[in-house]
Amino acid sequence: MQKKISSIPFSGTAEQEQKLQAVIAANKHDKSRLMGVMQEAQEIYGYLPLEVQQMIADGMEVPLENVYGVATFYAQFALSPKGKYHISVCLGTACYVKGSGDVMDKLSERLGIGAEECTPDGKFSLTACRCIGACGLAPVLTVNDEVYGRLSADDVDDILKKYMD
Repeated sequence: MQKKISSIPFSGTAEQEQKLQAVIAANKHDKSRLMGVMQEAQEIYGYLPLEVQQMIADGMEVPLENVYGVATFYAQFALSPKGKYHISVCLGTACYVKGSGDVMDKLSERLGIGAEECTPDGKFSLTACRCIGACGLAPVLTVNDEVYGRLSADDVDDILKKYMD
């Protein structure tokens, strides 16, 4: 699954940049700390937009391609922001054969976003995952830490209603 770069404009704060610069300064003489710096940057910003990747590359004196390569290789890194309500749909084998693809399609239609995207208002984000270990409840999705199982596409509207403020 290819990660998508966010289409939402970057809106980092001066405070966030100050924190990141402090992390970079503490680690810039050890290139092996690149991944650790990226993890801390993601904690600060919630994701790794291109602008943050560029700050890391410049500060650590490594090519931007190296930072981007790490960000896209490891599943722990996100290139787009997570919404207030992060929805993850399991597309593992057990869930997929029981209809999780239809659930994902319905969520995408209702939210107006695709996988690895966030709604413009920052309320919802949508990702696909491979397995959450609840195969007996297939198909499964999570909204933040809440698990919903034995789903069909017809359940999507009722689930979303719970999170509409």
